[in-house]
Amino acid sequence: MLKSIALFPILAVYSVSAQAAALPGDAASGKKLYDANCMACHNDSVYKRKDRQVKNLEGLTQQINSCGHVGDITIGKTQANDLVRYLNETYYKFK
Repeated sequence: MLKSIALFPILAVYSVSAQAAALPGDAASGKKLYDANCMACHNDSVYKRKDRQVKNLEGLTQQINSCGHVGDITIGKTQANDLVRYLNETYYKFK
């Protein structure tokens, strides 16, 4: 059992790295969603600032879900994945 506990942090790190490499979603669809919905509240400067609050893929996903609630926009999981993929490839570059 002790070996399993020691191995868990290594597997967790590997899982996060593999998750970023196999990020689901379609960036082109994400851009269309972004242009149609996100630009109504803010421009892309929010992603380019040095003090941005989003620090990882999990935070990016949470922020997208929060923005949808604030803007009274309902998106599905596929659309959220598309937005995450687009924003990550275009601005964040999380691995």
